Amino acid sequence: MTALTTDDHGFTGLTGFAADVLNALGDVGVGVLVFLEVLIPPIPSEVILPFAGYLSQAGDLNLGWLIVWSTAASLAGALVLYGLGAAIGLERAIRWIAWTRLVSLSDLERGAEWFHRFGKWSVLLGRLIPGVRSLISLPAGADRMPLVVFSLFTVLGSGLWNTLLIGVGAALGTQHHLLEQWLEYLDLVVYTAIAAALVVLVVRRIREARRVKRITAGD
Repeated sequence: MTALTTDDHGFTGLTGFAADVLNALGDVGVGVLVFLEVLIPPIPSEVILPFAGYLSQAGDLNLGWLIVWSTAASLAGALVLYGLGAAIGLERAIRWIAWTRLVSLSDLERGAEWFHRFGKWSVLLGRLIPGVRSLISLPAGADRMPLVVFSLFTVLGSGLWNTLLIGVGAALGTQHHLLEQWLEYLDLVVYTAIAAALVVLVVRRIREARRVKRITAGD
């Protein structure tokens, strides 16, 4: 494994954060970032993995190790969510994660719907669908899907997804300006989603406070 050779990578936003982690940890850093992405969806693999692939072509990271570490981290994160679903059940897991405001209730319910509609195959196919990719592990755990099958499908689906995104970055490795445009666009999408989530949270809090006030006044 190798680390980045320069600290002044010139990237900002989420891409800059990813560059800092990769600069400090080398190939293993992509595993750390992907593990966080599974558990904290606002950190998107669509930003992290193409950038890591780009760096592999610049000679700073190893392409094969990036795929290995990212897929291993995807499995580790999926097992955490699988364990949560198995330990406390689907409804409680959904309520708890929705309470953190890191994931919308609609996304959580969509993941559960996917699993109940397509069964175990949703674990394989869901790894390729943003918004479902991580959350499909909760209903799989709650329904006690066989762990070996769950792990195999997770490795296959996540491995394909990770290889695809890393490959995109590697293909753009000699075209720095195209990569920057891609990553800046994704940064903007992510920040917009986070801002929208914060607005929704504030509006919900205000409405809840008003409802409590009306109920109190009625008493």
